[in-house]
Amino acid sequence: MLKMIIILYSIYTFLRVYISVMQIGYINQEKRKDPVLMAAGKYMVAANYAVAKEKVAIIEHFVDYLMFIWWVFAGFAWLSSMVQVEGELLQAVLFLFGFVAVNYMVGLPFELYQKFKIDEDFGFNKMTVKMFIIDALKSAAMFIVLGGILFAVLAWIIANYEMWWLWGFVLIFAVALLVNVFYPTVIAPIFNKFNPLEEGDLKEAITKLMEQVGLKSDGIFVMDASKRDSRLNAYFGGLGKTKRVVLFDTLLEKLDKKELLAVLGHELGHFTHGDIWKNIALMGGLLFIAFYLFGHLPDELFTQMGVIPHAGVKIAMLMLLLPLVSFVFTPFMSYVSRHNEYAADEFGSQMGGKENLVSALMKLVTENKSFPKSHPLVIFFYYTHPPVLERLKELGFDASNTIVGEEEITEEPALPSDGIFAFVDKEEK
Repeated sequence: MLKMIIILYSIYTFLRVYISVMQIGYINQEKRKDPVLMAAGKYMVAANYAVAKEKVAIIEHFVDYLMFIWWVFAGFAWLSSMVQVEGELLQAVLFLFGFVAVNYMVGLPFELYQKFKIDEDFGFNKMTVKMFIIDALKSAAMFIVLGGILFAVLAWIIANYEMWWLWGFVLIFAVALLVNVFYPTVIAPIFNKFNPLEEGDLKEAITKLMEQVGLKSDGIFVMDASKRDSRLNAYFGGLGKTKRVVLFDTLLEKLDKKELLAVLGHELGHFTHGDIWKNIALMGGLLFIAFYLFGHLPDELFTQMGVIPHAGVKIAMLMLLLPLVSFVFTPFMSYVSRHNEYAADEFGSQMGGKENLVSALMKLVTENKSFPKSHPLVIFFYYTHPPVLERLKELGFDASNTIVGEEEITEEPALPSDGIFAFVDKEEK
């Protein structure tokens, strides 16, 4: 059984590396052609940014694979020997804390390099080291409290129910729903400030749009995103009475009123079409399949790994293999998401004007330095949003010979000298 899992994980790693290599080669070819949407300098910068991130992805895939091999052959046994305490629940929680901590420390250099090297070089990062440490401490505190409770309850279910995988799925799915409910009002404010949008024409126009589709929200808020990053975004967060409209302050600076309304019209399309609930249902289906599979792993597997299959080991194994299972379903979920995005674009163009949505999309691509082209494999597996050129085409706009803005860049950021660190921006916004 262990041999089969290693083979499957090896194939999974090879596919991810292969997709990244294809993406790098594709972008390096396309960036030498005539630019689209962006002036030549910006087009080259966007390409270099995508390539730089993708190179980190390749190294990260290899490190993930090595960590997987270490965990199944030695890591679980080592961690079990380190956690020798009385009480099954306490043992499970401490084991899982150790499992998460080791993986976090291994992944931390990639996160730091991405944020303070690549994002810094390409003009995105606004975060200081102090702010990063404070965010990390806040996240750790939340994880210790909330994660500890969740681990303990799940471990108790495993210890007391033969069909623990079913009740474990119910627990995790319920927690996911609660996170969606409380994220905008409880969790997000821990890291960012949310101020109500000032009274005026924009707020009145947004309120009118929401009333047209019957959306009742907790309010319209502006998030101080610029203190961490310069990229543009907006979203509707929450479920039920906690629903709220969130605008990044960076978005307000770059888009005019009509473009903002078109973008929000797109988001209202998701609300009207019930896309949030569709995504939750897809997530629930994936979790159910994952828990079913992991709930039927034979004890022989854990014997081959040299560990006793106590609750903590079973949960850690689920966490270790979940990316493998989710990767299988990623193309389908991405396809559904892209379909929903096209429908939301159509809705947004009706609500805010097609020309305004087109203008907003082109500004978002330029400001976020999103290279407008990607290899078909990357789109097939990872793109939850269609490529921007396809979105514009669906809106009836030919962007093949269009340039947004004037040439402002006189010197493009070079790729990192060691050429190894980066991950691809999987979504086209």
